[in-house]
Amino acid sequence: MSTKQNTNLFNKKLILQATKDSFIKLNPGSLVKNPVIFIVAIGSLLTSIVVFASLFNGNFSSFNLQIAIWLWFTVLFANFSEAIAEGRGKAQAESLRKNRTQTQARKLTGQKEELVSAPELKKGDVVVCEAGDVIPSDGEVIEGIASVDESAITGESAPVIRESGGDRSAVTGGTKVISDRILIRITSEPGDTFIDRMIALVEGAKRKKTPNEIALSILLSGLSIIFLLAVVTLPAFFAYSLSASGLPASQNLTIPVLIALLVCLIPTTIGGLLSAIGISGMDRLLQRNVIATSGRAIEAAGDVDVLLLDKTGTITLGNRMATDFIPADGVTVEELASAAQLSSLSDETPEGRSIVILAKEKFNIRGREVQQLNALFIPFTAQSRMSGVDIKTKDGQTRQIRKGSAEAIRSFVQNNNSFYPQNIQDVVSELARQGATPLVVAQDNKVLGVIHLKDIVKGGIKQRFAELRKMGIKTVMITGDNALTAAAIAAEAGVDDFMAEATPEDKLRRIREEQANGHLVGMIGDGTNDAPALAQADIGIAMNSGTQAAREAGNMVDLDSNPTKLIEVVEVGKQLLMTRGALTTFSIANDVAKYFAIIPAIAISLYSGKNGIGPLSALNVMNLGSPQSAILSAVIFNAIIIILLIPLALKGVPYRPVSANTALIKNLFIYGLGGLIAPFIGIKLIDLLINL
Repeated sequence: MSTKQNTNLFNKKLILQATKDSFIKLNPGSLVKNPVIFIVAIGSLLTSIVVFASLFNGNFSSFNLQIAIWLWFTVLFANFSEAIAEGRGKAQAESLRKNRTQTQARKLTGQKEELVSAPELKKGDVVVCEAGDVIPSDGEVIEGIASVDESAITGESAPVIRESGGDRSAVTGGTKVISDRILIRITSEPGDTFIDRMIALVEGAKRKKTPNEIALSILLSGLSIIFLLAVVTLPAFFAYSLSASGLPASQNLTIPVLIALLVCLIPTTIGGLLSAIGISGMDRLLQRNVIATSGRAIEAAGDVDVLLLDKTGTITLGNRMATDFIPADGVTVEELASAAQLSSLSDETPEGRSIVILAKEKFNIRGREVQQLNALFIPFTAQSRMSGVDIKTKDGQTRQIRKGSAEAIRSFVQNNNSFYPQNIQDVVSELARQGATPLVVAQDNKVLGVIHLKDIVKGGIKQRFAELRKMGIKTVMITGDNALTAAAIAAEAGVDDFMAEATPEDKLRRIREEQANGHLVGMIGDGTNDAPALAQADIGIAMNSGTQAAREAGNMVDLDSNPTKLIEVVEVGKQLLMTRGALTTFSIANDVAKYFAIIPAIAISLYSGKNGIGPLSALNVMNLGSPQSAILSAVIFNAIIIILLIPLALKGVPYRPVSANTALIKNLFIYGLGGLIAPFIGIKLIDLLINL
């Protein structure tokens, strides 16, 4: 079962649990973690005390009661936004728990096997797993090779190969061996397995505020303190103004009204949604089968401006494929294709299969049955550097067809007393300059032509790199190929730069150089030799199929082991930052409209004439019905807007690969201007309903 579960926002079970958690989060210990909402909660409590005191004194005010109710709703809605974000993560975690199987482990002590419970295994223990066994804990294969079903983690049904001594030696507890026998050294202590850590991170149990969240919380707290000081001074100002004008004391400046003003002016919207935005960022990554070890890692992904990507498997398909047949003088292309296909019928390598397929697709040369050819296939060896087939003809002759490197085929035809054409050598040299791999085909003592093999660049990858360029991200291809081949593939893929013949030390040096120049660097890797670079990079994504060292060095793990996932991670990170920025802009902007609703309502009696209308009435630009309805409308809107924005906080603002300046201008227009306009409309509609 995959980690991708049905955690739809409108899931009934999820909403009921989040509603229950909203009340649990009224605990002061939880509320104090969010300073803005903590201030709202204190205001709600004070208003409630005033309501009950007036009730006992016989001066009950339904207006004050309504303010108190909606202030508590504001706190509950803020708690609900955080609870529903956490609930989605807990639903993901629950599915992981169900996949975690408590099983018996075959612990190896010396040469003897001992059955023990999986939780009893300690780091360093060695266990035996055979076909049908569930791997009891995280570890590394130290002997053998086996097919492993990792669908419990990745959701992919296709088995993967795990073997000792390579970059695919790491195994995860809860996965299942489906063939052969392997010895596994346990690499995790009980309760600290990969799945245990995943569950803790997904549930948010170990989620810490990121530096950006802390900085924003400080800013919001500072704004709240400024507005608090402003509100505290209002009674003195009102008392002086009323005394100077000779008017009676205002009934519009009670403690509940002052608290309502404070709550509406401080940035409660973003304060209520801030935690949900961070949690949902991790959730969106998990939906892509990527586990982040911290919210800080996701934020860093949003700020990354240099990406280091391995060529093989990330930019290219990873296997050289036949793309063309280039015949020698006097040879038809069909003749070359037929001979190339015959020489490849028993070649099970991706290159060999691609030659057979290309001959069929371009010239409709159908694959022939090996048994009917009366053929002897010559396998490739490192010494001969060529392979082929010997076919006995009806007249008793033998056709010798060979394909291999240019030098190997040159020796083959010269040993058969023939010559190697100069035009073939020119073709070979030109393909090598292009970064391709030429294979020469010969029959008996005659060179037939050249097969053009190339590392195929993945479809659409050039467009993805163009999108990253629009976002201001520089892409660097890393490859062990020579500079000529690397340059050709880099040009075709559209990357900004490349590193040829790169060693692990070169990768680490390049990351440090980029960071020294003020860049944030992202990298992806799976081997032990990638671990230093993954640890050094600001974003290090380790493949789940890789080594334990790589998984521990990175700050993210891709469960699908898909190298191109780095691009998606960057997009999720940018969407997280954009969502937080957009909703912060909206929150601060809509405070302006609430100011125009409440301030005129409470100040309308100052300097007023006999008809109760004074010069400050001009500030009532929304033409609200009464001071009481204006205040109540603003408080109701302030609470409702939080619940209305929860889906946007969880889903994230729509993301497009554009430059930072373009995104900023667009979001200022949509969420800044929208934050100004929406409250005017919303408060006016609520005021009309109240006055009806």
